[in-house]
Amino acid sequence: MTTKPTVSDAAAEERDLLDLERRYCSFGDTVHYLEPPKVFKRSRGCFLYDADDTPYMDLQMWYSAANFGYAHPRLNAALKRQLDELPQLACQYLHEEKIEVAARIAKHCEEAFGVKGRVQFNVGGSQAIEDSLKLVRNFTKKNLMFAFMGGYHGRTLAASAITSSYRYRRRYGHFSERAQFIPYPYCYRCFYGLKRESCDLYCFKQFEKLFETEYYGVWDSKANESEYGAFYIEAMQGTGGYAVPPKEYFQDLERVCRERNILIVDDEIQMGFYRTGKFWAIENYGITPDIIVFGKALTNGLNPLSGIWAREELINPELFPPGSTHSTFSSNTLGTAVALEALKMMEETDCEKLTREKGARILEGLRGLQRKHPDVIGEVNGMGMALRMEITKSDGFTPDRALCDKIFAEGLQGRLEQGGKRYGLVLDVGGYYKNVFTLAPSFLMTEDEIALALTLFDQLIARCKKM
Repeated sequence: MTTKPTVSDAAAEERDLLDLERRYCSFGDTVHYLEPPKVFKRSRGCFLYDADDTPYMDLQMWYSAANFGYAHPRLNAALKRQLDELPQLACQYLHEEKIEVAARIAKHCEEAFGVKGRVQFNVGGSQAIEDSLKLVRNFTKKNLMFAFMGGYHGRTLAASAITSSYRYRRRYGHFSERAQFIPYPYCYRCFYGLKRESCDLYCFKQFEKLFETEYYGVWDSKANESEYGAFYIEAMQGTGGYAVPPKEYFQDLERVCRERNILIVDDEIQMGFYRTGKFWAIENYGITPDIIVFGKALTNGLNPLSGIWAREELINPELFPPGSTHSTFSSNTLGTAVALEALKMMEETDCEKLTREKGARILEGLRGLQRKHPDVIGEVNGMGMALRMEITKSDGFTPDRALCDKIFAEGLQGRLEQGGKRYGLVLDVGGYYKNVFTLAPSFLMTEDEIALALTLFDQLIARCKKM
């Protein structure tokens, strides 16, 4: 019979673990948002559990990687089957799951966009971004890219060059081919200080204006050619704070990019696989990208797998031959087995209806919190089950990062109470000023769990306002 450790035993064990980490683990691969950092022991559904078995409701689900919740039995079973049948295979050989996953994604893109294309795989999101950059350079022979302010595309060297935050590049010397960053249509905090109802998409017109004359540095009218190969976009920015842009912005952007022979690369690493109510977030805006980059939720976070879809004319084997990109673990058997099962679940579940309906209920609840706490909550918005809440000063606009950090930290203390039971609340902070709670809850949250999440969030905000 196994005896459950006492609270004091668990605390001592955790102290020993953290001491080992401080001495032997590089901090370069993680960020400790709290000191001491939180240690969890297990996960189920939309909850994480600490050593004392206190449940922490997770409203960000590993940056939208675990859309179907933690330890989903069907996905776990798929992984276990593959572990027993074909756990390892060099990527120069084929296995059925790889082909099935690629075909399902390519067929969806053909139905959604009316365009034939192909899929290739890699391990992480940054690596897939790197693959897409190779694809763009190979096709356009251009090294320069446009990207959005607030965009996040990864932290490898090439991915950092198109990620807007300078802090990811600061330590690593000169980036000669850094992207030209364009203001994102973040209407609540307009870069130009305008209001959506009267701006006439001024931000887009400023981008379009760059092509009026060669002296703005991006277009040669005599050669009818741009120096830029692609525009990297997130239809809804993940790390940038989940702002919901106007639909017509991306439609106008697509028109200009087509006129100037600039490819559109759509980063769906955080928002793909129904997070915004559509299979791809870009489908909400009625435009057709040339390349889509995906990852995270493809395997529900169970095994690393990412990839790109691209138009046939960019990625066909004659133009982009075998070995143009490669990773030892790119189409790994464990990842593709779970991905295939996850895609089947998406097809069977009607995720579009599910995420739109549940997202609307959660958004309604968040707006109720906004009405209850107008002194600290600015904009509340969302699309599908990608939801956002701005924490602000009493004017409803000025970012209040200190309060946001306080709410985040208090949620991880595990001392919220409901129904005579203790809980914690796991949140994610994003946005340009680090004052936005970006929420990506599990698709499978029950009605009772949604109600509990809103109750805990309300309790947390009320408590921290008084601290």
